[in-house]
Formats: sequence, structure tokens, C-alpha cells
Amino acid sequence: MRAFRGDLHVHTALSPCADEEMTPPAIVERAVALGIDLLAITDHNTAENVSAVVMAARQAPLTIIPGMELQTREEVHIVCLFPDVETTLDWQEEVYRRLPDRENREDLLGAQWICDEMGKMLGKLDRLLLTSAAMSVEEAVAAVNARRGLAIPAHVDRPAYSILAQLGFIPPGLGIAACELSSRADPGQVRGKFPGLGDVELIVSSDAHRLAELDGARTRYWLRRPELAEMRKALTGVDERKVRVD
Repeated sequence: MRAFRGDLHVHTALSPCADEEMTPPAIVERAVALGIDLLAITDHNTAENVSAVVMAARQAPLTIIPGMELQTREEVHIVCLFPDVETTLDWQEEVYRRLPDRENREDLLGAQWICDEMGKMLGKLDRLLLTSAAMSVEEAVAAVNARRGLAIPAHVDRPAYSILAQLGFIPPGLGIAACELSSRADPGQVRGKFPGLGDVELIVSSDAHRLAELDGARTRYWLRRPELAEMRKALTGVDERKVRVD
């Protein structure tokens, strides 16, 4: 068993609110320098850059977890993580079918850059990403779980785009793997403020949109191997696996 430092919520330059410096090689280099072992790529409603980051990290001591940050019908952000790129791209197609057929307003929202593993900008994604998919929270979590993924409501301590802000509670039996807190949040204080969290596992991720924000990763995962199946066991405390926020 080994402790892996993980950051399960990182954006690339594909997310319109992220800096153009968030290219695959730059993210990998910064994460390695910070001692991060597990890093999930979770752009807004898309996974077009996941493969490039996986390729950029091939020779690095860093495991990339493919994922996406979904915005549901209720404007709840959910970090969706999957065991491989193929499953993530299948999920992307499902999400794309649920997004409105509208173009991105780059002048208002920012550019959406598709990159290769070397950091070259291949072009811009024209589809509007900063919007809600026609999918409820319950439907989204069930669909992620059906794909052997992990569904984690994002930044639940924030006053906007969080499950507690938008719904006011966590639906019973929802099937989430954990809840994510903002990078500087204190889990004890958050539990005191939101008793509705109950005994759900809490993690902290950076939600990085800029390279400097990657230092917000403060969660360690005790695993036998750096893979999603092991992370699921750690989040439920199976066989000495565990999760701790630094």
C-alpha cells in the first residue's frame, strides 16, 4: 500500500475559463514538479484533450485519470471520472447529445483550444461548453456508475454550481463516490456548516484553471495501484485503503 497525492479536478486550455498556458505538457511538468501522483483531466462538458494529456504523461511519474466536469440540468457541477479514455469518449458523446446546439461566444466566454501532446494548438472547439446538459443529477450519476466511473459533486462548499447550493441537499441513495471541496476548504468546518453531508467521504482538489493553481491538491489516496478501481476502494475504506486531506 502506498500514499498517492491526487488532484481529481484539473482543466486544460479547452475549458473556456482556463488560461491558454494549460497545455498537456505544461500541466504534466507542473504536476510532476509539485509531487502529484494522480491527476484527473476534467474540462467543462468535454474530454477532447484527455488523450493528449495521457500521451504527454507517458514517460512521467504521473497517472492521468480521464474525466470531465459535467454541468447538469440543475446547474450542478459533477466531476465524472472513468477507467480509460475510450469510456470517457463514449461519455462525451452522450453529453454532446444533451448539450444545446449553440456555438461558443469566444468574445464573452473565452477560447476553447484543442491541443496535442506536444502543446500545439490544433484548433478551437466551436461547440458551446459553458452551459447545462439536458441531464438531471440523478440521471448523470447513474450513467457514470453504469460506465464503471466515479461521480463526485464538485466544490460543494461554494455558493454556486454546487449540489448543496443548487439543490440544498444530497438526494438519498444518489450513488456518488465522494464530495469535493474547494482547494482551501477545511473538511471539519464544511461538515459543521453542512450537516447534510453526513458521512460521505470528502476530498479536496484544485479545480485548476491556471498552472499556479495546481498547488491546491491536498488529498492523499492509499492504494495498491494508481487506478480508478483502487480509488473507489479507498473512498469506501476497503482493506486498509483510505483517503486523507492534508
